[in-house]
Amino acid sequence: MSTPLIEIKNMDVAYQKQLVLSNISLSVFEHDFIGIIGPNGGGKTSLVKAILGLLKPVGGSVKHSMNSWEIGYLPQGNQVDENFPITVKEVIASGLEHGLKMRLGTTKSRQHKVEKALETVGLKALHSRPIGELSGGEFQRTMLARAIISSPRLLILDEPDTHVDNQFETELYALLKELNKTITILLVSHDIGIISPYIKTIACVNRDLHYHASNEISEEQLKVYNCPIEIIAHGPVPHRVIKEHIHK
Repeated sequence: MSTPLIEIKNMDVAYQKQLVLSNISLSVFEHDFIGIIGPNGGGKTSLVKAILGLLKPVGGSVKHSMNSWEIGYLPQGNQVDENFPITVKEVIASGLEHGLKMRLGTTKSRQHKVEKALETVGLKALHSRPIGELSGGEFQRTMLARAIISSPRLLILDEPDTHVDNQFETELYALLKELNKTITILLVSHDIGIISPYIKTIACVNRDLHYHASNEISEEQLKVYNCPIEIIAHGPVPHRVIKEHIHK
């Protein structure tokens, strides 16, 4: 068996002295596409931060078989000041800078990488637009291009569909499925209904972690995994599946 890109063993993570993840184990291999689901406050973002090295485990371990610059990251929410005078192209190019190590290359190679990233996310026509003039979907495309510009081996996305419209949401997941041909992906989401056609496996996180080796999961399995999220069905008439209840 090949060496995993990420190997998590019996990991405990605390935030402000409170244990938020307990005895977590997970192996992430090349070309995996894992959907990370769970309730708000269940520890999904803490898991991502531990993988990225932004949170240090208080127990167990997280081991990488790659360099830190080989990980692309699209965080939750807007991490850029939209009033700052910077263009789409400049934001994307900033993804070539990683901490103290500047992976800039020649001007020509930088330009090529930016153009390729713009084309991948469909933003070539908007390359010179100020970021403050972008729609929510266009902004997320820009940040995705920034995350993949250095050709990462692993891409981590923390609820990338927040504050975007339904059209962009569908296009985003189709794009991620295409990227998964060459990039391993960890996708944090609150909506198992929409991501299930695109992901390969599921990790349910609610302080502990249960790995499900399929992209389909039932409400009964969610109960067993202690993962209290709602299943939302998407289709011609989108609807939420709710538990039986009694009217008083």
